[in-house]
Amino acid sequence: MNDFTTAPVLVAEGLFQAYGSTQALAGVDVSVAAGESVAIMGASGSGKTTLLHVLAGIITPDAGRVTFSGPTGPIEVTALNEADRSRLRRERLGFVFQQGLLIPELTAVENVALALMINGTSRAAAMAHASGWLHSLGLVGMEERRIGELSGGQAQRVAIARAQVTGASIVFADEPTGALDSHTSTDVMNALLWSTTGQGRTLVVVTHDPQVAAQCDRAVQMRDGRVESHEVAA
Repeated sequence: MNDFTTAPVLVAEGLFQAYGSTQALAGVDVSVAAGESVAIMGASGSGKTTLLHVLAGIITPDAGRVTFSGPTGPIEVTALNEADRSRLRRERLGFVFQQGLLIPELTAVENVALALMINGTSRAAAMAHASGWLHSLGLVGMEERRIGELSGGQAQRVAIARAQVTGASIVFADEPTGALDSHTSTDVMNALLWSTTGQGRTLVVVTHDPQVAAQCDRAVQMRDGRVESHEVAA
């Protein structure tokens, strides 16, 4: 695995987040280097998904700071208003979720192209670029299939293409293989790593699967809202 000595692309400092009496994050500090793959692990309720949502600007923590080092300089994500955080997610970040969250009424290529069209790309250019991503992820000939006509692994590849098509610097994945069998899980994780760190991008993945974590450069183990340990892959 890689030895990352570059400046971090994502830094979280002193994150706290509570839901009622439940402390989901209790003073979390974590950083992620450019081009690194990091797995966030922990039991249910450990705070791993909350951490991912805070890092990705989906939610703003009660306290603490998240800084993203983008191409135009550092951005304090936690200081942005909702509209600016939404814009950051659309333009700079990518997301892959356990169930894909694809639109069943659209074809595979339309699902991917939509991410570009929302950002102002013409339909023709978006469809062409989306098609290229589907081809690169082994979905040649499946562009016009609707999501219900794809296998679980194929649908997740569509989700991976959608996450990458806008040129995202960082991809956040929440249990991307959780609904898949072990063989398909390996294939999807390989595709995810190839399309992110394999192209110099950064991947942050929440997983309960030790095999998925083992494929990443580093695993962050969480417990009771705190980072318990960092484990670098051999």
